[in-house]
Amino acid sequence: MDEREVHPSVAETAEDIAEMEIRGAATIADAATRALEAQAAASEAQTPEAFESEIRRAARRLLDTRPTAVSLPNSLRYVLRRTEGETVDALRESAIAGAQEFRDCLDSAQADLGAIGANRLRDGDTVLFHCNSTDVMACIRAAREQGKSIGAIVKETRPRRQGHITAKQLRDLDVPVTLIVDGAAGRYLDDADHVFVGADSVTADGSVVNKIGTRQLAVTARERDTPMVVAAQTVKLDPTTLTGQTVEIEMRDEHEVIERAEREEIGTITVENPAFDVTPPRYIDAIVTERGQFPPESIVFLMRELFGEQARQPWEE
Repeated sequence: MDEREVHPSVAETAEDIAEMEIRGAATIADAATRALEAQAAASEAQTPEAFESEIRRAARRLLDTRPTAVSLPNSLRYVLRRTEGETVDALRESAIAGAQEFRDCLDSAQADLGAIGANRLRDGDTVLFHCNSTDVMACIRAAREQGKSIGAIVKETRPRRQGHITAKQLRDLDVPVTLIVDGAAGRYLDDADHVFVGADSVTADGSVVNKIGTRQLAVTARERDTPMVVAAQTVKLDPTTLTGQTVEIEMRDEHEVIERAEREEIGTITVENPAFDVTPPRYIDAIVTERGQFPPESIVFLMRELFGEQARQPWEE
């Protein structure tokens, strides 16, 4: 393998993440660690310095795909900070062990989070959903396993209609579903006992970065006194915000919003397609993690406990 190249698994995973063939924070993190593991296992580096340079290069290739999904850099950070040793073999073994350890933690975290989130739900509650989140689904799955009857109102979540995925997963859990267009959320909030959303990242001040439309929904939910609950594993906490770094909002291709032929027919227009927005903590009732549930203003204490004060990143030279 040329020293400037990355393993095919890294290149393929990066492309799949960028094209949203691999989607969802936990799934992205899982795939990224598998790609790093493949890079480490196949490395033909002759020196520890060459191995470390190679693994950092692979991490940067993955990192560039989805700038807002903080589970991606957190998974890379976890593996790289556990890659230690004086020899190539020792570095390889520690990188592989770190990747496997991260995935073990990821598997148990979602089950623990689900059990905690399910405690917020009562038998007969109706939940309004935005987008698709495996963490949110873990809460609903746990509630159903507890024997609770749950009803669902699902926003279709344009432009990619991730709500359709949520509707299918809820039906698989035998939850009755009402699918609505995004603009109808205000009308249906009076029928909901809770709003449950996931997160792509959570900042140190308790703000939640999630699929575009989350902030609008949260503001309307607060007006209607409908509790807004965010389900987010700690892998989605963004330690860079402890030092004041702002979150980069991913802008996606305009053709997710409008077909090329239609755009040409309309004429000269500007099309913007932000993938996420930021919901301030004042609109959020609780952030549910595998470590417990927290008021958003307290999430900084958990973040410091887990990450300390972050500075230089491990993929930097």
